[in-house]
Amino acid sequence: MTFRRYATVLFLIPLLMTALTGCAPSSAETDDGRLRVVATTTIVGDVVRQVAGDLVDLTVLLPVGTDPHTFDPRPQDVAAVADAQVIFASGLGLEEFLEPLLDNAGSQALVVRVSDGVTARGLTGMAGGEGQAHETGADPHVWMDPNNVLVWTENVAQALSAADPAHAGQYAANAAAYESQLQELDSWIREQVAQIPAENRKLVTDHMVFGYFAERYGFEQVGAIIPGFSTGSTPSAQELAAIEDAIREYGVRAVLTGKTVNPALAERVAEDTGVKLVPIYTGSLSAADGPADTYLNFMDYNVSAIVEALK
Repeated sequence: MTFRRYATVLFLIPLLMTALTGCAPSSAETDDGRLRVVATTTIVGDVVRQVAGDLVDLTVLLPVGTDPHTFDPRPQDVAAVADAQVIFASGLGLEEFLEPLLDNAGSQALVVRVSDGVTARGLTGMAGGEGQAHETGADPHVWMDPNNVLVWTENVAQALSAADPAHAGQYAANAAAYESQLQELDSWIREQVAQIPAENRKLVTDHMVFGYFAERYGFEQVGAIIPGFSTGSTPSAQELAAIEDAIREYGVRAVLTGKTVNPALAERVAEDTGVKLVPIYTGSLSAADGPADTYLNFMDYNVSAIVEALK
């Protein structure tokens, strides 16, 4: 957690507490009986929405197109957290902003990290050289494998049922229906990936985001332009040279770059190595009128783009 991010939250708290207590209506005047729920990212929010339907009042903190690794909370985010009864976060260190936000908002909410129960990966098995493995810790990008989102769905349903037992049956039914769709998605991805020759199943991305996908569907995650799980750092000249060498050595056919990340470095690497640059969605869904407005569509878009680039 940077001092700047922490200080921003501290500065906002007095203003927000004044607004919440001084001029806002009381909770009794505004509460329609639904749970007040917050989700951190658009992807977490979509899974919550699939399970909860319209039974909860859902606020998603991160706007569409926002990189969760570099997000700074805004005044309305502090207010939403202070007022929430249940907060859903991805977990595994993705939301670095969350703990100080919770502390300073004085939140009494139940905090559910939906990745609890997922077997986390470490930063291992990359071919990009020594410079491509300097970060340690757990890979937070578990949603790149829909089987992990099955775990999310169960965690969401259990938490909502505990907080709102009157609707537990509906949450369970919604979760079961969504789990069937996730299982169908997994089967569809396998069918699509079968179009890619085994020797072409090598991935280079802007940061290490595809580890779970690669492990599940038989790809090799060769390396990344930013050699770690977060986009909040800058690669050295030596690290950029190492990933370009790996692209040439392993015959990587494309560089995948997330739509929430500045593509300048990826464009440079693609140009230097003569491979395609393929935009994908990583940490955020698209806008409602875009091609990745739900998690299912997000995965459909990404898989289709990868297959088209590598087959």
